[in-house]
Amino acid sequence: MRKNLNNLITVLIFSVIFLLAGAAPALAGVTDDYPIVKLRSLDKITAHNETFEAKVGSTVKFGPLFIKVQACRKSPPIELPEAAAFLQIWEVGAQEKASWVFSGWMFASTPGLSSMDHPIYDVWVLDCLGDKIEREEDATENPEDETGEGGAVDTEDEIIRENLSPENTDGAAQ
Repeated sequence: MRKNLNNLITVLIFSVIFLLAGAAPALAGVTDDYPIVKLRSLDKITAHNETFEAKVGSTVKFGPLFIKVQACRKSPPIELPEAAAFLQIWEVGAQEKASWVFSGWMFASTPGLSSMDHPIYDVWVLDCLGDKIEREEDATENPEDETGEGGAVDTEDEIIRENLSPENTDGAAQ
């Protein structure tokens, strides 16, 4: 009986190793850097949602949240479709105190894998965009919101808010 159990454990271990070895190329796939990320945001209280684009390196604003895009990567067309962006998101409160809300990679195909945890707002990645043709096609499918909220931060405001980011504020929680 014990010998059968040992054989079963050995077979299971080799099966797991074999499966992981087969999945390794898919997990370590090559990705391409893209200059623009397409994001969607949601205010859970008012149900106001907005789809917008942000350039890598820029900061955009949604309500009290500031979203800095550090990178956007997408798998090549011949691979399984996946887009991911490295985002840093912080909130500036009433006393101009900044606190981190999220910092890490968000994945378009599985937004729940690495999601932002905020009681009022939600932000997730839709896609990485690279050329004008791709952005024009998306604009015809989803016209922009004309409320004027969100979008790119003005240069002067961006400098002020960058100085208020959690990494530049004393005593802010990270």
